Amino acid sequence: MGSDRNGSGGETAASVDESITAWALAARGGDPDAVDRFVRALHRDVVRYVAYLSADPQAADDLAQDTFLRALGSLHRFEGRCSARTWLLAIARRAVVDSLRYAAARPRLSDVPDWRLAVERAQPRGLPGFDDGVVLLDLLAALPDERREAFVLTQLMGLPYAEAAALSDCPVGTVRSRVARARATLMDLLADPDPLTTAPAPTPAALAA
Repeated sequence: MGSDRNGSGGETAASVDESITAWALAARGGDPDAVDRFVRALHRDVVRYVAYLSADPQAADDLAQDTFLRALGSLHRFEGRCSARTWLLAIARRAVVDSLRYAAARPRLSDVPDWRLAVERAQPRGLPGFDDGVVLLDLLAALPDERREAFVLTQLMGLPYAEAAALSDCPVGTVRSRVARARATLMDLLADPDPLTTAPAPTPAALAA
């Protein structure tokens, strides 16, 4: 079956994804050990993805839990036609969309204390060019939604462009364009002496993918 530690033992990304997909298929058949391996293998990816996509790290744990509840309830329909990672992230994306729609339909709560601490806990460490997870989230928040998602999927989570395109339901070329534009925007913000306070609000034209 392979190691249950993502990327350990010299495994390639493809072989890790194959193992995770095999666990998902075994979990569909009722193997409790496979369920545990499947959840543990992808839990960090799901938390990071929903935190970045929703721009609300406070809600990341709840969104991740919702994602896995939906996934485990739908495992009987998973046939392995795509990787289990791509399948699960598609469910996570729907969970975020549903959450945003629900939040838009009710009054928002006031500031949540310690939200920056929650951001720090949700962010990966050691990313080239970024010393602080909070700064990274703030920079990504300045991107239009489509570009942020493309950048997160391909540059932070390491998904191939083809899988990111399938997940985002758009052509591969569009994903590449969104990533390139996101990189250019982030480089501009990083070059600013104080990007988080001096960066202008995006114009309607800039929000186009």
